[in-house]
Amino acid sequence: MVQTISISEKITLKYLRDRFNLQRIEDESFFSEWSISLPELNQADRAFLERVRSRFFYQLDEGALLEGGVKMMIMAPLLDIAGFYDPPFKTRFEPAVSLEIETEAEILQGRIDALVVQNQFWVWVLEAKRTTFSLGLGIPQALAYMLNNPTLQQPTFGILTGGEDFIFIKLVQQPQPMYALSYKFSILNAGDLDKVLQIMRRIGESITTET
Repeated sequence: MVQTISISEKITLKYLRDRFNLQRIEDESFFSEWSISLPELNQADRAFLERVRSRFFYQLDEGALLEGGVKMMIMAPLLDIAGFYDPPFKTRFEPAVSLEIETEAEILQGRIDALVVQNQFWVWVLEAKRTTFSLGLGIPQALAYMLNNPTLQQPTFGILTGGEDFIFIKLVQQPQPMYALSYKFSILNAGDLDKVLQIMRRIGESITTET
């Protein structure tokens, strides 16, 4: 009998390592897109990001932001100003995703909160959580979604956020599945949101160049 496993509840890094031989890479050159040759921001960009940051603190005054609030107030504006709503990118929200592991007779099921697609190539996997959610616990879930990318020849990039913190992920599936993480950036730190936008634009540029 085929066993169904909830990605959001059951998937761990050990599970992905055992099933997919997924390995974490420490070499900085493997994921240089988050730290090297970042595009400059102009004054309008910084003013826009300051409004996003101010709104976060204003809304947080009443308590934790729920997932919907994180997507509407933070991720949607960032995707907009980073250019992912414009050509050549196509954006689809909350498509259902499943993974099938034939050798283990298992199906992994879950949902992606936002997905940017260019010519059927997965660009971003965004898994927005509550502001109280630990991003470390969400990394296996995001990687499980990213492993579902059928375009094996190109890397997949992701950003995991709870609204307050941001972690970028890079996954390469050939010759074997390998991934690396960026530093964790926080909207609480002045300048970190600027860095998040710079990295989003840098990855967008690298994708359009490679495809």
